[in-house]
Amino acid sequence: MRTHLEFASTAFPAAPGEDQEINPGRFGKRLAEFLRDELPRHGFTVKRLVAEDWGWMVDLEHDAFPLWIGCGNYEEFEHGFLCFIEPSKPVIRKWLSKIDTAPTVEKLATGLETVLRDSGKVSRLRWWTEDDVPKRRS
Repeated sequence: MRTHLEFASTAFPAAPGEDQEINPGRFGKRLAEFLRDELPRHGFTVKRLVAEDWGWMVDLEHDAFPLWIGCGNYEEFEHGFLCFIEPSKPVIRKWLSKIDTAPTVEKLATGLETVLRDSGKVSRLRWWTEDDVPKRRS
């Protein structure tokens, strides 16, 4: 399941005072605002943007389960950014039932990639999965 999208861009610099909303050296508010404005064209309504320690949460309206995109700068390479979709697992549990998240997450992944690619503002798009995360951090 596609859940983590890294890319390079100079189009989303830190907003003034952003490091006081999240941790110093972290940013992504302009990217989150861009996604808020563009994702509705792909069938996703944004409820709100939430400042987190690591960057910004783009919280989406979705009744079946919590659905959101995390985004922020990514220091693995110059002008790097990372967006990640939650939930990142194909099945989640809610009460006593299992919910298949894969179709919704895949639709969101396609919308996210399309928004970024079609913007002409990004390069070096590369997907990786939740399973790749520990390998990249070691």
